[in-house]
Amino acid sequence: MKSVYAAVDIGASSGRVILGRMGTDGPSLEVIHRFPNGVQEIDGALRWDIDALFEEVLYGLTLARELTDAKGERVVSIGVDTWAVDYGLVHDDGALASQPHSYRDSRTTGVLDRVHETVPFEQLYETTGLQFLPFNTVYQLAAEPSLENVQALLIPDLLGFWLTGERRTEITNASTTGLLDAATGNFSSHLLDAVDIPRRIFPTLMEPGETLGTLLPSITERTGLNSATTVIAVGSHDTASAVAAVPAGVDNFAYISSGTWSLVGVELSEPILSPTSRAANFTNERGVDGTIRYLRNCGGLWLLQECLREWGRSVTLEQVLAEAAELPTGGPRIDADSDDFIAPDNMPHRIRSAAGEALESPAAVVRCILDSLARVYARTLEQAAELSGKPIDVVHIVGGGSQNRLLCQLTADATGLPVLAGPVEATALGNVLVQARADGALGAGALGAGATLDDLRTAVRSTAQTTRYEPARQTETALT
Repeated sequence: MKSVYAAVDIGASSGRVILGRMGTDGPSLEVIHRFPNGVQEIDGALRWDIDALFEEVLYGLTLARELTDAKGERVVSIGVDTWAVDYGLVHDDGALASQPHSYRDSRTTGVLDRVHETVPFEQLYETTGLQFLPFNTVYQLAAEPSLENVQALLIPDLLGFWLTGERRTEITNASTTGLLDAATGNFSSHLLDAVDIPRRIFPTLMEPGETLGTLLPSITERTGLNSATTVIAVGSHDTASAVAAVPAGVDNFAYISSGTWSLVGVELSEPILSPTSRAANFTNERGVDGTIRYLRNCGGLWLLQECLREWGRSVTLEQVLAEAAELPTGGPRIDADSDDFIAPDNMPHRIRSAAGEALESPAAVVRCILDSLARVYARTLEQAAELSGKPIDVVHIVGGGSQNRLLCQLTADATGLPVLAGPVEATALGNVLVQARADGALGAGALGAGATLDDLRTAVRSTAQTTRYEPARQTETALT
C-alpha cells in the first residue's frame, strides 16, 4: 500500500485536513476538508471552540481514510500544526477545564505590569529572546485564577493528546510561550519560579520528527483509521512548518509567512539576545532541525479580513484589490503593528481614524492596509539584516498572502528586492515533509530519515509553483 500523510493545519481563521503524497517528482497535496475558525464570546471572554474544531479534525480524518481506502492507500501518520501561544488547561483526569482563551482576549491587560515588576522585560528577553506581545503565553498563564492540578497543553499538543492520550510539548511552539530558555532549549525553571507558574505546567518537550504515539481506540473506531497510525510531531507552530517549506535555493533569503499575521524574518543558527535586538522587538523562535526563526510578528491580513467581514457581500476581494491597484502610490498609511487592531469589529472605521485622512472608498482602505503592510515588511527586513549581519538577496512570501498580487508587488517595491511568492500551502507542505522524513520516505532516491532541511526545501522547489515580482524601482541589490 502507498503511504499517505495527513496534515491537520489550523489557523486563526480557518482549518484544513490535507493529504500529502511523496512521488518521484516531489510532494503533492490534496485538500480534503476545509472548515472555518474564529474567536467566539464564551463565558464572557473571547475563546476558541476547541471541541468543535476537534470534531472537524475527526471528520477530515474520516474523509482521509475513506479516500485512501478507495485508492488502495493508507494514512500512516498525522501531523498537527496551529497558531501559537494559546493553550487548554487539562486536569489530571484529562478533562478540559474550559474552552481555551484566545490571544485576542484582553485578560492580560491587568497582569503585564505585575509580571514585569517581578521579572523585568529586559531579563525576560535575555533568557527567552521572545519579542514583547501582550498575549504571550507567560502573561496568559499569569492571568489564570488558578493553576492547581492542571497542565497547559498548547493547542496542537492538546489535539495530539486527544488523538493519542499522550501529553508532550513540541518545541517550536514552546518557544513562543516566553518561558523557554533560548540558549538551552529547555523551559527556564528560574522564570517559572519567578512568575509563580508551577514547573509541571508543561509536559516533556519533544522535537519535530518524534513520534507522539498511536491513535486511541476511540479515534480508530470513530475514523476507521488503522490502529498503527502514528501522530508525528511536526513544526506544530504553523510558522515553523511554513518556514521549513520555504523553497529557498540560496542562503541569503528572508521569509514572510503571510496570513492573519505576518511573520517576517530570517533563518539563523543561533539566537540573538542583545539589547538592540530587544529594542527592535525581534523574536527568537525555534524552527525545524534546531534552527532559529529570527523574526518579528507583524500586522497581517487580519486587517483586510475584518474589513471584508464588516462590508459583507457588497464588497468582493477580487474587485476591491483591482480597484486598490489603480490608486496612486504615496497615499495614507497606518501603523499596521498597532495593538489597536488586535481586537475584532469596526475595522474600517478604526483604519480610517488611524490614517488621519479621508478614505472614502473600500478600495482606499484596502490600499492603505497593503501599503502599510509593505512598509512594515521593508522596515522589519532592513532591521533583521542589520541585527543579524545576514544580507538578504531575495524575499520569499508563503502562505495565503502569496496569492495577493498587489501585496507582493508592493513588498518588492518597498524592499527593492525580488519577491518569490508561493507556495500557498507552505505550512501543510512543511508538516507533510517532516512526517515523510520520519517515515523514511521522501520519494524515490531521497535521503529518507537522514534528509536535511535543505533536502526538504529542494523537494518543495521540485513541485511548488512560485511567482516572481521585481521591484518597480531598484533601490539596492540586497539588504545588508
